[in-house]
Amino acid sequence: MGSRKKQMADAIKEAKKHVAFAKLNNCPTSPRKMRLVADLVRGEKVEHALNILKFNQKEASGRLEKLLLSAIANWQSKNEEANIEEAELVVKEIKVDSGSMLKRLRPAPQGRAHRIRKRSNHVTIVVGANNNTQS
Repeated sequence: MGSRKKQMADAIKEAKKHVAFAKLNNCPTSPRKMRLVADLVRGEKVEHALNILKFNQKEASGRLEKLLLSAIANWQSKNEEANIEEAELVVKEIKVDSGSMLKRLRPAPQGRAHRIRKRSNHVTIVVGANNNTQS
């Protein structure tokens, strides 16, 4: 039982070696605005995705560019012997989830108050080597 468990753990570890991720928590941008930019880079090659994010006008693109560079650095630290250009890294997965909300009150007419919800989000980027071109 112990040897099979170790073999399975080694197989999972080897599979995870080709994938790296980075997370951005409590980013003060609404998830809807962040998803507009995230949809542009999902499934793209890393070089192309960096160019898209660099020249995009939206504020969220700057944060995603920094996060993507972090994911690339994480992949490089896992695979020190590999070359980034030869690996052809791809943005495999990018998830934007809603984070905590700051609730504020804004005065409204006739003594009422409207609630303002300041939204935040969590972003996860998964970067991996493109295995389709190697086979």
